[in-house]
Amino acid sequence: MLLNDLALFVRVADSGSISSAATEMDISAAAASAAIKRLEKQLDTSLFVRTTRSLRLTAQGERYFIHCRRALNDLTLGEQAIASDKGKISGTLSLSVSSDFGRNLLVPWLDDFLEDFPQLQVRLHLGDNISSFYHDKIDIAVRYGKPQDSNQVAFPICSVERLLCASPEYLAAFGEPETLEQLTQHNCLFYKLDDRTHDQWQFQRDGQEFKIRVTGNRSANDAEIARRWAVAGKGIVFKSGLDLAADIMEGRLVPLLPEYRGEAVNLYLVCPGREHVTPVILLLREMLRQQTQTLSRTLAAYLKSDNQGQ
Repeated sequence: MLLNDLALFVRVADSGSISSAATEMDISAAAASAAIKRLEKQLDTSLFVRTTRSLRLTAQGERYFIHCRRALNDLTLGEQAIASDKGKISGTLSLSVSSDFGRNLLVPWLDDFLEDFPQLQVRLHLGDNISSFYHDKIDIAVRYGKPQDSNQVAFPICSVERLLCASPEYLAAFGEPETLEQLTQHNCLFYKLDDRTHDQWQFQRDGQEFKIRVTGNRSANDAEIARRWAVAGKGIVFKSGLDLAADIMEGRLVPLLPEYRGEAVNLYLVCPGREHVTPVILLLREMLRQQTQTLSRTLAAYLKSDNQGQ
């Protein structure tokens, strides 16, 4: 059984097209079709259901696909382990990340990361909706909140509180809320992800938990837009301190009600399975931990000095 035939089979299953897989592997469609037929003959089973308009896996093909992908990933792990022993990290990493964190934090961090590993290539997928590892060909994702799928491997990166903020212009026009209840009198900015609108905000004070449902005239399916609206003076936002750190420290946003602690959110680096954990992913995990810890400490020091100065 040829290794290239197995790799082609996985690519055909991912793309749903023999011609697309052939293009990716730089071979002719006829050669790709012959390879699939050769593999089916060796296995004595049909791997795909073929129609004039579509190509999909059979039940046997789906079972074989899982084992085939795992075997190819194991081979890649072995190659990367050898490469890492030689001080070389190479290959292509497809990374899914939320829009705000990705654009404003991860992109510059990745620039430095790629300078350290120039043979590595990164394909970045930005968006707040969770990508499918298999259908979107994602190797790893950076997400707030632990995944519900127990088969996935989630490396904890950091825990960070949500902060309540508004711009100086908004506060000058509408005043600063002095209690949580007064938030209901303000225009609050929120986002909608996975059919859930984040309009119920949670806080803690002196061991007590508080929840308040807010309203506003703006919501988006992209959390970065909520932050941009806040910077533009359109209302009050409640987001991860990491996402708001630069705006706070540069004076574009002002923290509100500091006596209340916003709910903590956990940031994870997520793999579809343990067999997908490669040396480069472990290096990426450590980079993210160091960068987020540094930013969190810097923001905490700024907030402490700002509160003492008031």
